[in-house]
Amino acid sequence: MKKWSLILGLTITLTSCDTLLQVLGTANEVLSETGGITEGEAADGLKQALTKGVGSGTDFLGKTDGFLKNAAYKILMPKEVRDVEQKIRGNVAANLIAGKHLDNLVTAMNRGAEGAMAEAKPIFVNAIKQMTIKDAINIVTGGDGAATNYLKSATSAQLKEKFLPIIKNSLDKVNANDIWTPVSKGYNVVTGKSVTTDLNEYVTENAMTALFSEIKSQEDKIRSNPVERTTEILKKVFAYADSNK
Repeated sequence: MKKWSLILGLTITLTSCDTLLQVLGTANEVLSETGGITEGEAADGLKQALTKGVGSGTDFLGKTDGFLKNAAYKILMPKEVRDVEQKIRGNVAANLIAGKHLDNLVTAMNRGAEGAMAEAKPIFVNAIKQMTIKDAINIVTGGDGAATNYLKSATSAQLKEKFLPIIKNSLDKVNANDIWTPVSKGYNVVTGKSVTTDLNEYVTENAMTALFSEIKSQEDKIRSNPVERTTEILKKVFAYADSNK
């Protein structure tokens, strides 16, 4: 009986060893295939990079004047009325009457966008957490913009859904729509045209465009500048990505 127990125990042990060796062999194959990083490391490194980029991007745009005083991202008047805006500002009398309303509207739109940025971060972080190892490998090796494109695909619908009411609330706080209504109506009367721009939709689309542009900028920094790789895993993962360009 003891003999059979010993044989059974050895069999189980050897079977377990075989399984362990298979696992180790698989890991070594992954290491070989990825040039020194495992799939798990690639995923962890990418998630660190994206979390860092998302945090930097949303914080940068969400601060006071993150939009308003930023030439790259400042939200301007809707293009339908921009030509009339220039004429108003170029006319001393007209500018005295309407200029301050135009200024208030532009400020309100940008403050609304700034106010929405904090809501973007948890949506991005959740998308990053849901990322599969396959997604991560494809992004690490996918070249410029691959991470941003992934986030855009994974989050755009939810971002828009969240942004619209937040931006509307932000715009309402500064009476942006009250400013926009007489401006658009006045334009329609003067030109005989019809401006139907939904201000909430307009600001939301511009805010999202700016946000993804800034995240792309943060991604580019990490991909191109080793100084931005602030942890060992980031250095290892993106050094691998560099070697496979």
